[in-house]
Amino acid sequence: MSKQNFKEDLEKIRAFAFDVDGVLSSPKVYLSPEGELLRTMNTKDGYALQYAIKRGYPIAIITGGRSEMVGHRFANLGIEDIYLGASDKMKDFNEFRNKYGLEPGEILFMGDDLPDYEVMHACGVACCPADAVEEIKSLSVYISHIRGGEGCVRDIIEQVLRLHGRWMDGEAFTW
Repeated sequence: MSKQNFKEDLEKIRAFAFDVDGVLSSPKVYLSPEGELLRTMNTKDGYALQYAIKRGYPIAIITGGRSEMVGHRFANLGIEDIYLGASDKMKDFNEFRNKYGLEPGEILFMGDDLPDYEVMHACGVACCPADAVEEIKSLSVYISHIRGGEGCVRDIIEQVLRLHGRWMDGEAFTW
């Protein structure tokens, strides 16, 4: 995995894994009157996630957050591998890859903060949003020009699917 061979690395990708807070949602959270963390998410990220699943790519959500609403959001997009309350993200990453018989080099992971460090070091292509912390940026072979929660997931999924010739086919026009 190297920044010089980024597109070559993307050719090997067979699956995706993503953190939630700061990647799929804005780093800014709100509190409900009941104390639930409320997040904002980008619908373009949601579209890209469900489309990648239709195109045959396994996707994992690996987050330290425990929100059932977050779990429902991703389950409604067709994601089956949702790891909430992930205190050891490497354990969940390995469970995901073993389930699908994947080598670490075949998985792209996007994270934004220190709890993502080990997985990003182990995966095939480490990516992050524009506003990730410096330690994560230093590990990333691709830093999206888009901030977390604003479409950075769509950015990287679209790049991979375009490179694989799997973007904009007949299934692209339906949910």
